[in-house]
Amino acid sequence: MSEVLSIVLGGGKGTRLFPLTQSRAKPAVPFGGKYRLVDIPISNCINASLRQIYIVTQFNSASLHLHIGQTYMFDVFTNGFVEILAAEQTFEHSGWYEGTADAVRKNFPHFRTQNPSYYLILSGDQLYRMNLENLLRQHVDSGAAITIACTMVSREDASALGILKVDKNGRITEFMEKPGPTKDISDFRAPPELCKNKNRDDCYLGSMGIYVFNSKAMEDSLANELTDFGKEIIPMAINTLKVNAYVFDGYWEDIGTIRNFYETNLDLTTLRPRFDFYDEKRPIFTHMRNLPPSKMNFSNMNQSIASEGCIITNANITNSIVGIRTVIESGSSLNGVVCMGADFYETEIQKAQNAEARVPNVGIGRGAIIKGAIIDKNVCIGEGCRIGVDDMKRADGNYGHYYIVDGIIVIPKNTVLYPGTVI
Repeated sequence: MSEVLSIVLGGGKGTRLFPLTQSRAKPAVPFGGKYRLVDIPISNCINASLRQIYIVTQFNSASLHLHIGQTYMFDVFTNGFVEILAAEQTFEHSGWYEGTADAVRKNFPHFRTQNPSYYLILSGDQLYRMNLENLLRQHVDSGAAITIACTMVSREDASALGILKVDKNGRITEFMEKPGPTKDISDFRAPPELCKNKNRDDCYLGSMGIYVFNSKAMEDSLANELTDFGKEIIPMAINTLKVNAYVFDGYWEDIGTIRNFYETNLDLTTLRPRFDFYDEKRPIFTHMRNLPPSKMNFSNMNQSIASEGCIITNANITNSIVGIRTVIESGSSLNGVVCMGADFYETEIQKAQNAEARVPNVGIGRGAIIKGAIIDKNVCIGEGCRIGVDDMKRADGNYGHYYIVDGIIVIPKNTVLYPGTVI
């Protein structure tokens, strides 16, 4: 494991997750009430004893820097680190990262100092729990130069993924990036022995965007001007190198859109969530905040999650995520809400100043009713606000103090909704 260098690709502007990425990098987007998206790949690495981890990003990285610095501190005996590499100007490179491969190429001077034998490339916006030791072991035993982790997907889901064709030995013979919904890809169907209980006619191998490269294979593959792994590097490598598939049969979700983000969060509240945070042997790590337990005063919570440090009074909460430090006042109702919580508690002096300025406190005010929405951090929702409750048929777009994306209402970070606001 000490010969493996892990690289988490943080993405660019994160436009598909906007406005959640308005003031933060995509890997820093809060998830599941107390975590950040970047905690998923980092935790998978730590659980596999992979302790040399770089996070590559270039956009709104301050929040990500703070989270990483407060969370991942290894002792001096492990030689481990989690370090962010933001886009930088050098005498060799002066521009932004042009793609996933370009981001790795421009950081080779940093990577080479670790003298890795293998590079593990991970994505910063996916939800999964994979035994990366098995992936690396299969890669080494197979003698492949590159291994691509893949998962079984339907034809519908295959439209937006890289699709692999493999032979009986698991070697990838062909790769197609995002074929779209109309292209005939029937000859890319997965072998029957891999489909198991799935419909053979609707079973394809989709790339998870997780790659293992031998060190020399990585150097050789990037000795050019190509910018993207999926579109360019992998198809080219298949023609000249041994590229194998690693079939992952566990849960995997690409959290690339607001709709994915919303539905994946709410799935955590179900009786049998597809992703289980309650695994003590392979935990998902995050910042230890030392917050007090959440307090419920005469409230009704049904199929919901409340993170640490919440104060909920006389409220009705159904099928919702209540993030850290959320204060919910009397008579409020939440249904299908992803609430990210707050970065701080307001003092009594601040509350008095708010009252004088007629500004709501951070949290959800008395009698507020919210349905089908994402509430970002530090939002002030005033008394009697109604969000997503009344019949509203508006197209996706920016409506000033809120957005509608994929049909979901999103209240951006630090927004103030004054008492009686109706959305």
